[in-house]
Amino acid sequence: VDGADATALFHGPHGYVSPTWYSAPGVPTWNYAVVHAHGPLRIVDDATWLRAHLEALTAQNEKPLPQPWAVSDAPHEFTQKLMGNIIGFEIVIARLSGKWKVSQNQPPQNITGVTEGLKTSGQRDASAMAALVEEARGNPR
Repeated sequence: VDGADATALFHGPHGYVSPTWYSAPGVPTWNYAVVHAHGPLRIVDDATWLRAHLEALTAQNEKPLPQPWAVSDAPHEFTQKLMGNIIGFEIVIARLSGKWKVSQNQPPQNITGVTEGLKTSGQRDASAMAALVEEARGNPR
């Protein structure tokens, strides 16, 4: 509904922290970083606006590929049909709130264990989370 209050969640890196990475007994936990954007929802019924956003999003994600694909590569009729199934919207941000849990409550020896454990864990966001843990400790990435 146009004008309704909305919240968008933007998840940063996150990952499981094993108590085996601590120098003293502990319990398993989860480290994370997240931002919530709050504000009124605005429905945008404008094909030009929507196409511009689809083109920009596609270009951003295709950029690193050896032969980037573009929205204009698809048949016009096909693109028009798909766009008819997409509802354009934006949130006029009235408030942002961020939170992270990056082992900042742990002593230095546990921080070292967590960063080393994350780096060898094979978890998807492990390197990024290890960097945040180190940053929270005051070390450069």
